[in-house]
Amino acid sequence: MIAEFLQLLSGWQGLDTWIAITGALAAMACALPGTWLLLRRQSLLGDALSHAVLPGIVVAFLGMNWLEQSDRAVIGHADQGTVATSVTGDLARVARRQTVLFVGAAISGIVAALLTELIQRWGRLERSAALGVVFTSMFALGLLLIRLFASRAHIDADCVLYGNLETTAFDTLAGTGIPRGAIVNAAMLLMNGLLVLVFFKELRLATFDAELAESQGLRAGWVSLALMTVTAATVVAAFESVGAILVIAMLIVPAATARLLTNRLSLLLVLAPLIAAVGAVLGHVGALTLPSMICSRIGLRGIDDASTAGMMAVTTGVLFLFAVIANPQQGLVRGLFDQLRLQVRIAREDLLGRLYRREELERVPDMKRELPRTWAAWIARRRLLRKGLIQSGTLRDELTDAGRRLAQDIVRSHRLWESYMARHFDLPGEQLHATAERVEHFLDPALQAKLAEELNQPSIDPHGKSIPPVVE
Repeated sequence: MIAEFLQLLSGWQGLDTWIAITGALAAMACALPGTWLLLRRQSLLGDALSHAVLPGIVVAFLGMNWLEQSDRAVIGHADQGTVATSVTGDLARVARRQTVLFVGAAISGIVAALLTELIQRWGRLERSAALGVVFTSMFALGLLLIRLFASRAHIDADCVLYGNLETTAFDTLAGTGIPRGAIVNAAMLLMNGLLVLVFFKELRLATFDAELAESQGLRAGWVSLALMTVTAATVVAAFESVGAILVIAMLIVPAATARLLTNRLSLLLVLAPLIAAVGAVLGHVGALTLPSMICSRIGLRGIDDASTAGMMAVTTGVLFLFAVIANPQQGLVRGLFDQLRLQVRIAREDLLGRLYRREELERVPDMKRELPRTWAAWIARRRLLRKGLIQSGTLRDELTDAGRRLAQDIVRSHRLWESYMARHFDLPGEQLHATAERVEHFLDPALQAKLAEELNQPSIDPHGKSIPPVVE
């Protein structure tokens, strides 16, 4: 399988490099504003914005296409000029293109915001429901416009959904060989990065404490509007290259993945773009290799690749799933490990307490050993033996001096809690014991001291048994 994977990758060309670079730049540009949307609990706004701007983009694209056709007609009758002039003119056309698209997207976004507000007020719906109605309707309107006017411009629904990454390397800036999509998304990434650096304090304050920001003269509403504007500009910059699917994925998923890995804001703003870039590169690698490797094994011949933008979104989702499972702080594996460790600790303390109570009863020394009945008890006993807290006799386990001190502390917690419950609640003895069996494992010395002080340092529990003294 590895040999097949390397063989498929051996056909990697310069075109693939530019595809991966363009996708990574678009993903990183989206991840920065997406991180702030996630922290502000406005993730749905990014999704809605990427859909709601489609009608404006389509209308702007149609108008821009008409202007570009007019420019080609003029250039066709003029001299070509120098390469430098050609590059300058090409950059000017790229800038004009993105400006027109952004204006169309901005108008569409404003219309979406107004419609959301009107539906929320007149229809008496919650904001999320009104937003869902507006952005799905406007996205459908954009697709309808594409179907109606696709013949007038080079635009189709598949490009809107999946982007045009596979052919992005062919659309280069004159005389440079650099794809326009890479330039546009790199400029957007640079602008977003500079804005985060310059306005970091303001963004942090308005995001985590809007009331404090208002009290210091910082308009949190204006910050939110600016963030929406930057997000809209980023969506427009990435839309033509990578399409709606990857824009939606890269706005939120890398930020959510990074949020699982760290609680530090500065590290989060670094990790999110890095995860987005890794997901984009691995996505293109997967698009070139996985379809052929998987489909050939299930009898589907002739399928050699997949949509790069779609695979990038899938790869980013896989990275998020991996973070959910393997996150060292909050992951499922860590949670399972902590749960198993807690079970073993409880079983260990239960065994120590049982041996201590056996010594209190002064039973005959020929009592047969009680074998552990669960895996946790078996592991607990093995650890106690290894640490020298108990010793295995001929017929039974016995506490060592170190084990007896630990057992005494556990039994003290148990009987103090029984005394506390008996004072404040009218419960039968069986319930007192059952409650203390659970609580005794979570009482630290400080809580023990507070309980003993409130109970006036008792020496006898409700069952008439002696409460062990504090372990020195």
